[in-house]
Amino acid sequence: MAYFISEDCISCGACESECPVSAISAGDVTYVIDPETCIECGACADTCPVDAPKQA
Repeated sequence: MAYFISEDCISCGACESECPVSAISAGDVTYVIDPETCIECGACADTCPVDAPKQA
């Protein structure tokens, strides 16, 4: 299952640059992951300082 970004996101942007397929973008309040593009590599989760990316 694709990753998603939880409400714990602090909008630091660390995950966006780590995504190898550019599935992460800035949303209205937090960053968001496009589930169709996500390859479930976990790079975003490994880099996030608040563990906001979660696997669905």
